[in-house]
Amino acid sequence: MFNLFQNIHIDWLGKRQIFIAISIFIMLAGLISAIGRQFTPGGTDAFNLGVDFKGGSVVTAKFRNRPSDDDIRAALHNAGVADPVIQLTNKQDEVLIKIPLEESPAAQTPENNGALTQAQQEEAQKSQVEKGRSTVKKALDTFGKEAEGESTLDTAPDAAYKIIGTDSVGAIAGSQLRNQAVTATLLGLAGILFFIAFRYDWTYAAGAVIAVFHDVIMVLAFFSVFQWEVNLTVIAAVLTIVGFSVNDSIVIFDRVRENLAVNRTDSLFKITNDAINQTLSRTVITAGLVLLSVLSLVLFGGEVLRSFSLALLVGVTLGTYSTIAIASPIAIWWQGKLGTAKEKIKEVPKAEKLASASRRSVTRRPVTR
Repeated sequence: MFNLFQNIHIDWLGKRQIFIAISIFIMLAGLISAIGRQFTPGGTDAFNLGVDFKGGSVVTAKFRNRPSDDDIRAALHNAGVADPVIQLTNKQDEVLIKIPLEESPAAQTPENNGALTQAQQEEAQKSQVEKGRSTVKKALDTFGKEAEGESTLDTAPDAAYKIIGTDSVGAIAGSQLRNQAVTATLLGLAGILFFIAFRYDWTYAAGAVIAVFHDVIMVLAFFSVFQWEVNLTVIAAVLTIVGFSVNDSIVIFDRVRENLAVNRTDSLFKITNDAINQTLSRTVITAGLVLLSVLSLVLFGGEVLRSFSLALLVGVTLGTYSTIAIASPIAIWWQGKLGTAKEKIKEVPKAEKLASASRRSVTRRPVTR
């Protein structure tokens, strides 16, 4: 097998305090950013939630001569849209326009107390779609006339654009999607915990799962600090990061198990260091190729894939880092604690045995002279 590194002996675990300090610093920065943004009067939310979670309208428009994103955004601002999102599609003459949720009157009536029937929900969603379409049409009319009805840009030569698709995600749907995303992530972590505990040891499982939590929290910290948009593609990226990070941890843990079977005289500290060094070439090659692919998505993927690719870029980098800096030290720490506990358990019966022996009655035999 191709090996980039030969006979390297880096003391990774000896630098674990530095690694953990870096992780704590990034997580604290994310926590301070989230709390500060959430509780600052007039400030932004902790996370820049997309239409998938906050609710809103999504309009797809096809242009004869597509304006620039800045021109479309300026037209939407003039139409009263505060925070529009302009995204490219796979066609050069089409654009995806997302605008924030506009509350319908049905949802604000005091009689329903916030609880809508199925019919009211459908009516509110339909009203939301019509409002979003009307707002976007008002903005796009500044570029020319829309192709009305069944006509297209080909059959209406005087038309400048046509709205070819509208959709809406309400606040209720956004809340459901958010809860389902969190549930899916937690169930995935629980499955990983049980698998590694069954296949290896529960101490390794604890290290791997804590490292995965570390990766997810770190990715969220970056999204809070830089206010990158959080949408459903980010959730897909987070689940991908979970699998990638655990895969890297399992490779190192498997090498640790092999080294333990071969060499029983060295300490677990040294064996784990050797395992990391022995698999470093594989880690660099695998993570490097993934990072090159993700970097191409960041640079050339456009706005549609921007959040997804940024989450993968940060997550893959942190997943590789956390395997060495978080998962392995935690597994070693748990093993050490477990070993100390076993020694104490073994010492207690021995002490009790000695104590009982000291209290045992002694039968004196008569001495014959």
